[in-house]
Amino acid sequence: MDEKRALVSRILNFSCVDGPGNRLVIFLQGCNFNCKNCHNPHTINHCNHCGDCVSGCPTQALSIDAHDKVVWDESLCTHCDHCIDVCPHKSSPKIFSYSVTDLIELIKQQRYFISGITVSGGEATLQLPFIIQLFERVKSDPELSHLTCFIDSNGYLPQTGWQRVEPWLDGVMVDLKAWQQETHQWLVGRSNHKVIASITYLASIGKLHELRLLHIPGKSDLDSQLNDLVRLINTLPEDLVVRLNAFQHHGVVGEALQWEKCSELEMTRFHQLLAGKISQPIKLPTVYT
Repeated sequence: MDEKRALVSRILNFSCVDGPGNRLVIFLQGCNFNCKNCHNPHTINHCNHCGDCVSGCPTQALSIDAHDKVVWDESLCTHCDHCIDVCPHKSSPKIFSYSVTDLIELIKQQRYFISGITVSGGEATLQLPFIIQLFERVKSDPELSHLTCFIDSNGYLPQTGWQRVEPWLDGVMVDLKAWQQETHQWLVGRSNHKVIASITYLASIGKLHELRLLHIPGKSDLDSQLNDLVRLINTLPEDLVVRLNAFQHHGVVGEALQWEKCSELEMTRFHQLLAGKISQPIKLPTVYT
């Protein structure tokens, strides 16, 4: 079998907010959305090796090789993120290439301390063949088969893609950022037809673990389109977790820095609008920054 590799922006050995329990989280590089509100815009694109970041690196951790490619020397890097700040392409040169075997070895080191793994992004499903091979290896390994395999997704993967990974998939967290097509297109650069289709399909096969709803005061429309949103949620399982996400400025670039942040008071208002109309448990943010 041809072993797959993935471009990875970072790995968290322990996380309690990326699925149930304590999880190892793999953040893959690349996204098919271009969200104005993105908190990690450097995960959207792959490095195009323009070299704009090289000269400003204070520790000379970046260089151009004989093939005109930007090369990152992790041993010299202090992670000041100057390269990310100056990148005009919404990318990062600090990307790792991992094989499935590389990650299986890492997961085995952490297997006694975690309840599962979550593949996130960027948008994880852009590297679906890698995910399928990784999850299959986890489920077939006697030392790892107790771990659950989750995906954190924007929901843009078509049903055929979900069907390919379904045999090894335990759950998915899906973000719904806006209800009206025009709002969603303006906010992320794509419509939400596939997102809603993914939500419905994953729920129908028992794989939708969490629906995440983004609230940006005066910009997103889930509060103003509440009745339509409620109709969708009421078709979903009662044990589905509905998580409310409050827009903040951390990591955001561009025009969204001028947008109003979602305060706890504003989130409470949105929660009160929704709570009396659905039976699913709702999780609120614990931190507003």
